[in-house]
Amino acid sequence: MTSVSRIQRLEALEIIDSRGHPTLQVTVSLSDGTTATAAVPSGASTGLHEAAELRDGDRARYGGRGVRKAVASVEKDIAATLKGRDVHDQVGIDEHMIALDGTANKSRLGANSLLGTSMAVAQAAAASDGRSLYAHLGGEAATLLPMPFMNVLNGGKHADSSLDFQEFMLVPLGAPSFAEAMRYGVEVYAALRELLRARSLSTAVGDEGGFAPRLESNEAACAIIVAAIERAGYHPGRDVAIALDPAASSFATAAGYDLSRSGTGILDREALLALYGRWIDTWPIVSIEDGFAEDDWTAFQAQTAAHGARLQIVGDDLLVTNPTFIERAIVQRAGNAALIKPNQIGTVTETARSIRLCQEAGWGTMVSHRSGETTDTFIADLAVGLGCGQIKSGAPCRGERLAKYNRLLAIEAELGSRARFANPFA
Repeated sequence: MTSVSRIQRLEALEIIDSRGHPTLQVTVSLSDGTTATAAVPSGASTGLHEAAELRDGDRARYGGRGVRKAVASVEKDIAATLKGRDVHDQVGIDEHMIALDGTANKSRLGANSLLGTSMAVAQAAAASDGRSLYAHLGGEAATLLPMPFMNVLNGGKHADSSLDFQEFMLVPLGAPSFAEAMRYGVEVYAALRELLRARSLSTAVGDEGGFAPRLESNEAACAIIVAAIERAGYHPGRDVAIALDPAASSFATAAGYDLSRSGTGILDREALLALYGRWIDTWPIVSIEDGFAEDDWTAFQAQTAAHGARLQIVGDDLLVTNPTFIERAIVQRAGNAALIKPNQIGTVTETARSIRLCQEAGWGTMVSHRSGETTDTFIADLAVGLGCGQIKSGAPCRGERLAKYNRLLAIEAELGSRARFANPFA
């Protein structure tokens, strides 16, 4: 590339995410006049081994959650060393930032500082070439639209409900296109709202747009979702299935897995595995994410051995989008799919490396939003650009969630006859 695509300036701004917390926005300006901006999300249910956000720690301001230090990392440390670099050298830029930070978890400059810059660089390179981001990331092969996983009932750390499990999701696996998958999901979501209202249950929503009713048990959530699928005119398991994210680290204790919020009580590893077995025999469940705690590798291996042939077993907190953990899980057969969250690892290059590792091993990959989101749509293009095949961005509700889904609708329309959509469980 010529000098017209070189980085000229980096600017950062403290903005507010969907949970009302500060987060970081980064703008890259190029010598050819191109500018591009990226905003970084933040999670509530975070893995122990995730790359570290840089927060201010000043309790007198935003309760210590401000990101002025991250702003300074971008505008001083990172900007000083990236000025003049070819914006198309994504790998070189990302590796340079990792080395500049110099820590194992990106805690000196902050994973939010690195990721905001990395994402903005990718956006700027695409814009400089006059290409859509997904095409920049994946070239002509970037034509696969991901299956949407829509979080319609919230519990755990995402909502003040009676549910121990964090997410109950719709999977419109019978849809012939992404646009139709969204229609299926929207119609079931509407039917679920009607059922909740008919039972005088709350239709207030949690962080990710899912309803947060006080149901009598975790399993009651599956029952009402099946009823909503049928009410909307679809066949459970054939047209629309269920996916779970228990986020088990949030209820793991020294005594076992504590499901007392829903009245189940404390279960050991074997009893929780047996519970999942009963559920997948009873309900049209096709995927379980983080069914066990982030350090319970033995349980993930046992679940894969017991249920892996008929169920997608997704590692999130277990793997934290980290190639080292993913390689270990592949070798140890501790799962068969990985959740992909760029802010868990901190750069676009490392995110892409994790995705490719999974794909080479025949694993599934599901790109994911975070509970604290912005209207940035980077992950939608990432899912298509790298052919991930699955995405979760919350319920079909709340602007920061719908921004990703609407971007995918636009990508599908842009691709036209080249667009592909496939059921990952077929």
